[in-house]
Amino acid sequence: MLLQFIINGLITGLLYSLLAIGFALVYNTTHIFHIAAAGIYVFAAYMFWLLAASLGVPVFVAAVLAVLLTMGLSLLSEVTVYRPLRKKKTSLNVIMIASIGLMTVIINLIAMAFGNETKVIESSILKTFSFGEVIITTPQLYQIIVSVVAISAFLILIDLTKLGLQFRALSSDETLFEALGYNKQQSFTVAFLASGLFIGLASCVTVYDVGLDPNMGMTVLINAMVAMIIGGTGKFKTCVLGGLVLGVLQSLTVFWFASNWQNAITFALLLGFLFLRPQGIAGYKQRVV
Repeated sequence: MLLQFIINGLITGLLYSLLAIGFALVYNTTHIFHIAAAGIYVFAAYMFWLLAASLGVPVFVAAVLAVLLTMGLSLLSEVTVYRPLRKKKTSLNVIMIASIGLMTVIINLIAMAFGNETKVIESSILKTFSFGEVIITTPQLYQIIVSVVAISAFLILIDLTKLGLQFRALSSDETLFEALGYNKQQSFTVAFLASGLFIGLASCVTVYDVGLDPNMGMTVLINAMVAMIIGGTGKFKTCVLGGLVLGVLQSLTVFWFASNWQNAITFALLLGFLFLRPQGIAGYKQRVV
């Protein structure tokens, strides 16, 4: 039984990692606390539901289209909200408030269009797979495959490509990045598109399993932010470590105590890292000038 909970925690951790990567791509490159990612996550879920459950588009095609639409909305948020504010040299705190406003607008528009009730994409009983005492459902299998492929591609991109090098350089020193002749705005554009990709993937594979409602975005975003912080701020790859650690700890909390203790453990873990190791498990201390 314990092994089942650990496996469930690892699968949940993979989903946290996907969303944490989407959040970190924006935060590490632009230093914007991208709260609107919660609204974008909800948007992806409802586009997936609209295409797959309402219009009858095959699930795989619906997921791909939903992810593409999510990438478009992510880029639109940068073009219409963040970019104008950055050009006016607005403080990051004001931009964060604007991001909260954007999230609120997206979620309320979705609630007005689709209602507040919970919806499901797949209502039939799906096949399960047994591996000894461990049982994995079909949606969980999809989550594992999509997450492992996407995270592996991300790690290769960050470590072995020129684009990944630019992301890491931009995260380290924005001024020096521009002084060396690189196009900062172009990198921001790619970062928001990639962020939308990972947010869309995380949303689609999650809601295919558990359903969706307009108010689900902030809860999963908080878990993703905690995963990024405990993994290590200032780095991209540590999101994966943070997501897996958080997912397993939450699952073990359910095993040892009860599900209503999950949020308490999450915030206790966050506070512990903020006080004792603010750079996270594998991050580095930020130099303050």
